[in-house]
Amino acid sequence: MFERLEFVYLPSRDVAADVEHFTDRLGATLGFAIEAFGTRVAMVQLTPDPPALLLAGHLEGDQPVLVHRVADLESSIAELREGGVELGPRFGIPHGPGVEVLNPGPQRLALYQLTRPEAPQRLLGRRDF
Repeated sequence: MFERLEFVYLPSRDVAADVEHFTDRLGATLGFAIEAFGTRVAMVQLTPDPPALLLAGHLEGDQPVLVHRVADLESSIAELREGGVELGPRFGIPHGPGVEVLNPGPQRLALYQLTRPEAPQRLLGRRDF
């Protein structure tokens, strides 16, 4: 079901300051820094391979969210429900639709399906702030 860990969403209280920290101090590469829908999100990469880190101003809580890509979101949802897994709200990211997986502990997981493969290239290099 899980293809790979694609993104780690990190809550951020100040995305611009976090971008500076990750790029200037930790040596990360900035993929994009966008401002839309009343929030800021930036993608940084510490390594050329996934997962990319997404600094998200709108993400509630202090725990990161591990976002795994799946081939077929609806099939994965059905499989998880059959196994008794509780699912949270559905959401959308530029890459495609997703759903949160609820866990008994503080761990945060989500699944998404890549339905807009042009999104990474379209966002790459965009810098709103």
